[in-house]
Amino acid sequence: MAGGKKQKELMRLDKFLAEMGQATRSQAKELARKGRIQVNGEAVKSADQKIRPDQDTVSLDGVTVGYARTEYYMLNKPQGVVSATEDRHFPTVISLIGDAVRKDLFPVGRLDIDTEGLLLITNDGALAHDLLSPKKHVDKTYLARLEGRLPEDAEKQMAEGIVLEDGTKTLPGVLKRLEGQEVTLTIHEGKFHQVKRMFEAVGCRVIYLKRLSMGPLVLDEKLKPGEYRPLSGDEIRALERVTGRTE
Repeated sequence: MAGGKKQKELMRLDKFLAEMGQATRSQAKELARKGRIQVNGEAVKSADQKIRPDQDTVSLDGVTVGYARTEYYMLNKPQGVVSATEDRHFPTVISLIGDAVRKDLFPVGRLDIDTEGLLLITNDGALAHDLLSPKKHVDKTYLARLEGRLPEDAEKQMAEGIVLEDGTKTLPGVLKRLEGQEVTLTIHEGKFHQVKRMFEAVGCRVIYLKRLSMGPLVLDEKLKPGEYRPLSGDEIRALERVTGRTE
C-alpha cells in the first residue's frame, strides 16, 4: 500500500498518530496518560516519545496503527464524482479510496465531474507539482467522443496550438482519429476545461471524455469506474523519472 523511500527517521508518537488521522497531538497526550497507546506491546505514558515508524509497532486500544509516509493510488474516476478532497454536494474521489492509511491524500490535478478515467491519488506534493507543471511537459492523453465534424486540418491546428475563446493559446497537442466520432488528444498542460475548449475552438462538442494516461502511467484496463489500486514500485519510479526526480 505504501510507496516511496523507507522512513528511517525518529518521529514523535503524537506526530505519528496525527499524521495517521488517529488523534490530534493534544488528544494523543491524553490517550497516553490513560495508557491507551502501546509501542511494541508496552503501554507508554508520554506522547512525545520518539519512535521509528518503519520498525516500531504502535497500537491504540490494542489495534495496530499502520504507517505510510507516502501513498500512491490509481483511480478510474467515474462520472458524478468531483476531483476534490471534500465537497458539500457531491461525493469526492478521496471518498472512494477505502483502505488508505494516510488522511492527507489528494487528487493530482482534476477531472470534470462528467469526465472519467485515470486519476492519481497521493499525498506526495512534490511529485504532484512536477506532474502538473507545464515546464515538465508530462503528456496527458484523453479519449473523446465528439459531436460535429472535425476540420480536415484539425491535426495540424492541434499541433500548432489552439487559440481558445478567451484568446489563450495552448501548447501543441497531438490529435489522432479513431473510428466514428472518437479521437484521442495528447496535451502537456491542464487549463480549465482545456480539452473541451480545444475541440470547441475547431467546431466540435465533446460528449464523452476519458483520461487514458498521464506520462508513463496508463489506466489499468481491469479497473472499472470507481475502482482503484495502489501503484506498483515500477510505476512510482517511472513517474519519478519522467519528472526528473531520479535518473
